[in-house]
Amino acid sequence: MDSTPAAGENIAVLRKARGIGQTKLARDAQITVSYLSKIENGDRAATPPVVAAIAKALHVTTARVYGQPFPDPSEQGDLLNDLRSAVRSYRLPKVDAPAPTALSDDLRRAARLRADTSYLELLRVLPTVLGQATASAMASDGDSVAWGNVVDAYGCAYAVAHRLAQPDLADTIVSRQVWAAHQTWNPIAEAAASWNEAGTHQSAGSYDDGLTLIESAISQFESARVGGREGVVVLGSLHLRGVVLASRHRDKGATTDHLAKAKELAAQLQSDALMHNLTFGPGNASLYELAAYVELGAPDKASEMATPLMKGPPAGLKPSRVGRLCIDAARARLALNDLSGAEEALKQAFAVAPQMASIHPMGREVLRVLFTIHQRSRPDLLAMAKRAGLRD
Repeated sequence: MDSTPAAGENIAVLRKARGIGQTKLARDAQITVSYLSKIENGDRAATPPVVAAIAKALHVTTARVYGQPFPDPSEQGDLLNDLRSAVRSYRLPKVDAPAPTALSDDLRRAARLRADTSYLELLRVLPTVLGQATASAMASDGDSVAWGNVVDAYGCAYAVAHRLAQPDLADTIVSRQVWAAHQTWNPIAEAAASWNEAGTHQSAGSYDDGLTLIESAISQFESARVGGREGVVVLGSLHLRGVVLASRHRDKGATTDHLAKAKELAAQLQSDALMHNLTFGPGNASLYELAAYVELGAPDKASEMATPLMKGPPAGLKPSRVGRLCIDAARARLALNDLSGAEEALKQAFAVAPQMASIHPMGREVLRVLFTIHQRSRPDLLAMAKRAGLRD
């Protein structure tokens, strides 16, 4: 019995609840009836652009189509409520400003938990970290570093709200992050906030709006002339966000342009770096290129790239990025009908980043299709389906 249906199953439920036939929904979403039928039956995975088109046709959010795949709703619900309270009281921090070194340690810990996809543990510390960072900034007389710390803390909060399928909370968090970035002139903070703001458009399937925002952010950041490794990481990350938005918008020209600029910047770094909750370098640029091939309908190229990357992930990449690599590899292999390869990629995703793999929409979609095809004949698939909440 399903406990938290994935996108394909939710599409069928939502369509029937509204009394809409497959022919009409397929026409409105600009896909074939055969493709829609396969998505609903579990023979094909619903890709992000297709989910966005169907959500628009059904007049629901993409989050409603994806559902809320929480393995432990009660615990996560309580922790999310604590985060909501902290975000709501953003100008009224409930804690005192700590010593600068203590705050730096707490911010580094939060960034590490985010990169390691330890979302539950991150939720437990975020309300305090947000309050401490804000209290310190308010007492700093407009210090740009202090307000940049607030932006970084909200970056961690956005990541966990986004990954746990809380779009309304994610939108509010981004507005708070933009507020913090505007408290003082700090181009890096502004860019980090824009990166997440574009992410909210990406999650909602508004790829064109997200592209417009990210291209404006790139222009503004370039005009600020921020140099050094930090400037490369931030600007490169903005271009990588552009790669995702453009590829999902099926804009091959913009995808190629953002990817070329990202690679040019990545060539200035010997390995990937994590700064301000942004990961950038040669390895991550390759991962985004692989994902773009999947979105642009070239799974053969994506699968070819994935094999050596999965055998030896580039140095500097955290579990959040390696886990996403494995999920994209699984998507590519499923599109090529390499079912065993897709399963192996998902198993690696669960091994590297179990919390993310359990709740990532595309990971769950690939898993749903594999489970439908094999039913209960493969123990590893059943174990992953249970962990993801797809089966009891």
